Amino acid sequence: MTIAPFVRILGRGPGRSRSLTREEAFEALTLVLNGEAAPEAIGAMLMLMRMKGEVPDEIAGFAEAARASLPALPAPALDWPSYAAGRTRGLPWFLLSARLVASAGYPVLMHGWNSHQSEHASVRDALPLVGIPVAETADAVAASLEHAGIAYMPLEAFSPRLLELLQLRSHLGLRSCINTVLRVLNPGGAAASVQGVFHPPYRELQQDAGALLGLPALTVIKGGGGEFERNPAKGVAGFGLRAGRAWEQGWPELIDETRRLNDGETDPARLVALWEGRLDDPFSEAIVVGTAALALDTLGVAGAERAARDLWDGRTRALAA
Repeated sequence: MTIAPFVRILGRGPGRSRSLTREEAFEALTLVLNGEAAPEAIGAMLMLMRMKGEVPDEIAGFAEAARASLPALPAPALDWPSYAAGRTRGLPWFLLSARLVASAGYPVLMHGWNSHQSEHASVRDALPLVGIPVAETADAVAASLEHAGIAYMPLEAFSPRLLELLQLRSHLGLRSCINTVLRVLNPGGAAASVQGVFHPPYRELQQDAGALLGLPALTVIKGGGGEFERNPAKGVAGFGLRAGRAWEQGWPELIDETRRLNDGETDPARLVALWEGRLDDPFSEAIVVGTAALALDTLGVAGAERAARDLWDGRTRALAA
């Protein structure tokens, strides 16, 4: 078996080349994941797709092939991918948002792999600080979701082969559609997903791929460094799905303050201090609560912004008691 026919489809030249169908994309990535494709052909296929621009059918077909290769995982309420490179990231406040959502009784499965992150922006390093368990097996995911309501599964734990494909960037010099595939992967089969993008056009691509994959609820935003993280000083445009149908909504800024998400703060201990009520930082608090509100809205919670604020204030009162 070989993926040469799919490379040929993509690379025939002007007027003759075309995108892969969903079925062709499924077959092509299945061969790749099974080790039946030459490295040169894999690189050619991925770069040809990048040059022409990936389409929803290709992303959906690749995602279905990737899912078929994964171990069975327990289904959470909310899927939360984290695959941003992080060159422009500040502290990962969105981790506290995920914990806040989990505290409301909605189990959250985070998964990811992040390259080029500075020490202060490292998602992996911050996980133990904010109380999010790292789970490397399906049993560990199930236990963490049951006891903590949240788990983070590293990409290398559930699919080393997908990580290898992602890391081809270091050889090709460019990202590939694997970045997008991982964002829509939803390895636990949740009914709701929140996804960040760095480049705005990918919002609609992930929206359309989610619809093809039968995802009922999805919110995609241009977030901090490409993560699902809201900047409270700016309005935000959301794209995605509600009841499986295409949906768009805008939200205004939450706070009248001119400040960047990457505000120069580099001490991850600030995450813990904010969660425990020892740090008075209205801007960072607005990041956490505002991002959690978007996630709760995705889960169908009525009055999501008020609900997120009540969760945060309730956590503060519990800590004080």
